[in-house]
Amino acid sequence: MAFRILIGADLVPTKSNYELFIKGDSKELIGIELETIIKKADFTVFNLEVPLTDTKAPISKCGPALIAPTTCINGIKKINRYFFTLANNHIMDQGEQGLQSTLDIFRKKGIGFAGAGKCLEDAKRPYIIERDSMRIGIYCCAEHEFSIASLDQAGANPFDPLESLDHIESLKKQCDFIIVLYHGGKEHYRYPSPYLQKVCRKIVDKGADVVVCQHSHCIGCKENWNNGTIVYGQGNFLFDNLDNELWKTSLLIDLKIEENATYQIEYIPILKKKNGVIMAEGEKKEEILQDFFSRSRNAKNEEFISHEFEKFASDRLDNYLSILQGKRFKKFSFKVCNHLFHKKLRKWILNRIYREEEFLQIINYFECEPHRELIIQGAKNRVRDRKKKQEQKTF
Repeated sequence: MAFRILIGADLVPTKSNYELFIKGDSKELIGIELETIIKKADFTVFNLEVPLTDTKAPISKCGPALIAPTTCINGIKKINRYFFTLANNHIMDQGEQGLQSTLDIFRKKGIGFAGAGKCLEDAKRPYIIERDSMRIGIYCCAEHEFSIASLDQAGANPFDPLESLDHIESLKKQCDFIIVLYHGGKEHYRYPSPYLQKVCRKIVDKGADVVVCQHSHCIGCKENWNNGTIVYGQGNFLFDNLDNELWKTSLLIDLKIEENATYQIEYIPILKKKNGVIMAEGEKKEEILQDFFSRSRNAKNEEFISHEFEKFASDRLDNYLSILQGKRFKKFSFKVCNHLFHKKLRKWILNRIYREEEFLQIINYFECEPHRELIIQGAKNRVRDRKKKQEQKTF
């Protein structure tokens, strides 16, 4: 008999539905039909992208520092009582205490997890499911973004091409079937970058049967590579944060593994509804699947992937250049003027600031490993030094 695993994406209680999570109101959160499907699975896998803690202690980072009260575990366990990946860019948003609080409550409730721990050695450990004579390994890793563990620091397991591929290859020797949950890719982009595609294909070559990329907050595409399946983006499972068209749909992966380690995958479309989600039905279900499979037909075309990413990069470049210019583009007066000029002022200024020479320098600084490493370490030092000065002023 097949072993059925359901894989969902980001699960994040937010202020809009804290009460529902605290009450454990799964019917209101995910609907009766979806709840029934999840309960029928032999095993369920989700990404918990928020620390569960009652103490606010946000780390220094850009972007939101997420938090959810520990009592939200009532609804979380109602939705998924089996396993969570914690390898993501928000699990350290409330520091080591936030991660430890999450680990403690998972252990207390008997919920499995992997992908984060008190140090790198803990974070990199896989999770193995034993089913009769079959062993299924789950490896969880994340791209580098404020949450990564080190030799003596808590956090998420990083994807390191010099280490992670060896971890996967080693896990394959211990297991019959391998699932890799890779938290990476670009938010709100429905295709893999050429680099991400290359990484995921190599992960399959090293032994993974199924690779699932989470983090993009939108449904992406999938491709079959050699003997494996790669899904580039599921969308959120339940993350009531933005009223964005990309956030309104997602996919649940229905994975059926046979005793001989062959498998089948189906995709269950999900819709956001108020502060929760429900199964998509009828025309909307067909529309979501058709769009997903249509994009998937393009995914194996490397020329198409490269061309799409070039267009996406061009659209996003000015945002990055603005950040590199510091706070001048964040000033209220500049924002007003830019709006009055139909957002052309920023582009005009950036075109005058950056000549071909400056663009070539930027390319070299970020493409060349020593330059990139120096920039990252230097910026970390500056943040550390400023934080120390602020702490000294408070005493």
